[in-house]
Amino acid sequence: MKEIAAIILENDNGEFLLYLRDNKPTIPFPDHWDLIGGHVEEGETPEQALVREVKEELDIDLKEYTFYRKYECLTGDAYENIKYIYTGRINLPLEKITLLEGVRPQYFTREEIPYVKFANILKSIVMDYIKDAL
Repeated sequence: MKEIAAIILENDNGEFLLYLRDNKPTIPFPDHWDLIGGHVEEGETPEQALVREVKEELDIDLKEYTFYRKYECLTGDAYENIKYIYTGRINLPLEKITLLEGVRPQYFTREEIPYVKFANILKSIVMDYIKDAL
């Protein structure tokens, strides 16, 4: 089963950084909001994949992060996978964020999250995190 490492990035205002996926019909969930992260490659740990993906997508050297939860995704995604979800902090204004994949980054408040058009099951994952943080 494929493995994915992704991070819920939150700023000091309690806003979550997401990025808009490209609007290409050839990719899963085009024009949906996504977490930063991606596939764990052969020989990598989920943590190594996370650090690599954050560098590839945001050009940031991720130093501090915390494991949140493992999700076995058997439905609701393009294929069955295991998602390793981490949390971390980011306090950069949007204009200082260099997005190297996707259309654009955006911060969302906790109140906006239920209305965001997320890729796959990510809305339920972020909602779990919000509930656990209360």
